[in-house]
Amino acid sequence: MEALDSGESAFVVILEGLLWFVSQFGSAFLNVGSAIAHPSLWLDWSDKQAIMRFVYYGGSTELLFVVLTVVLIVFLVGLWHLAFLWRVVRGLEFFANTTGRFFAWAGLLMVIQQIIIVFIQRIFVRPDISIGFGIPLQFDISWFAEELKLYNAMVIALCCSYTFVQGGHVRVDLLYSNVAFRTRKMIDMVGCLMFMAPMAVIIWLYGWFFLWRHLIVPKPSASDTLDRLLAKSQALRWNVETIGFSPNGFNAYFLFKVLLCAFAAMVFIHAIAFFFRSFCELREGEKSEDKYLDKDILGETSAG
Repeated sequence: MEALDSGESAFVVILEGLLWFVSQFGSAFLNVGSAIAHPSLWLDWSDKQAIMRFVYYGGSTELLFVVLTVVLIVFLVGLWHLAFLWRVVRGLEFFANTTGRFFAWAGLLMVIQQIIIVFIQRIFVRPDISIGFGIPLQFDISWFAEELKLYNAMVIALCCSYTFVQGGHVRVDLLYSNVAFRTRKMIDMVGCLMFMAPMAVIIWLYGWFFLWRHLIVPKPSASDTLDRLLAKSQALRWNVETIGFSPNGFNAYFLFKVLLCAFAAMVFIHAIAFFFRSFCELREGEKSEDKYLDKDILGETSAG
């Protein structure tokens, strides 16, 4: 009898969880409508409560289900009209490629700045670098030396999706290359939904509040409810992190937190794009593999 009661309790819990999950998709439409109809509630940052609403909803289940609802709607439309899904894939891959190709130049800037630092420090024996006309931008050598980490972070965070599109990531291939085309596409789709997208969501949830804890006080927490954050807003003030590792070193480390959130967002976006591409290729067959894929060609190609 006790076993029967526990089984019924487990069934009720599962049913309640499923009902809550489905209801969140329905609430997503109401949340989007409310956000569009009342933008000042979360975008008017002259209001301290609006800042706290922005912080809360940026890492909330409400935002997650809004995004999932959009993805689901796009996918359902794609089931009916596959050409639409291909256009979505091309758009998202264009975004990843364009962003990556632009910020890849940060690697060149990093090299040039390192050469300038060596020349200024070793040949001209100057303790600082002054850049600009009229009112110059002047910082200690150590500031520019530590800023090199920012260029490196830009390449890693903002070129990750671009590298994925180009097939440049290292893959541990034990079974993938030896299975049939349809099996490979299924593996790709499951990998996007079970590993790539959830990993990006987890990084976003941690990174979002990690960012805001270095921008404002009182520090928000992921466990705070909206009411608690609104109560905290009465004492809110900006407290942007400007502490460096050395007295005259680089002092804008909050930018690394911004890049962490940007990285998570771009990985999630491309997880969806890769899922859509894998589905389209699965539907159209092996001849559609790498269809519309905009890959870079390095060096000159010779015929023959």
